[in-house]
Parts: sequence; C-alpha cells; structure tokens
Amino acid sequence: MLGFTMDAFSPVPPAWAESATHALQFCCPRCGASTAQAQAVWINRRTPVYTPNHRRKWQEFYHCGECQTPWWAWNSDRPPTPGLSDEHGEADEDEDV
Repeated sequence: MLGFTMDAFSPVPPAWAESATHALQFCCPRCGASTAQAQAVWINRRTPVYTPNHRRKWQEFYHCGECQTPWWAWNSDRPPTPGLSDEHGEADEDEDV
C-alpha cells in the first residue's frame, strides 16, 4: 500500500489530502479510476456542510491507486448503490433537523 495507512475516520487529515483536487465526477479526475481502486481514503467529518433541506454532507478524500492523484468529492455526489435506498429513492444519510 505504498506506506499509506487506511484510517478513513481519523480526526487528522493525511498530508496527501492537502493537495487534493475536487472531482466533479465521483472518480479520479486524472485517470477515471473508481473509489475501489484508491490506495487510501479519508473522510472529513469534522466540518460538514448543511444543505437547504437540512441534510449533512462531507468531503470524501481518495488517493488514487492507479495514478497517485489525490482527489475529493462530496459524499452526496456518490452514485447510488442499488439496494441501499430509502423509500424516497434517496441514499441513506444522517438527517439533522
């Protein structure tokens, strides 16, 4: 794993996250690799953003295992996983009112 640790929920961001690029699609913006091909992951749950409908979203950071590019995307931009939707057709997320 090239010396990276996989503590996705660490309160301290990994050094590689500092240079991460915002991906507009939920994949590596340089080579198109999926999140499954990441060599490291960090989820920034320390500073969530709240949407107009009071839902929480946060940044997911990935270090691409294919081209070594660090990138991030909003968890709300993740494509839906078949079978993991609620009755409203929305992916399960923590709701804050």
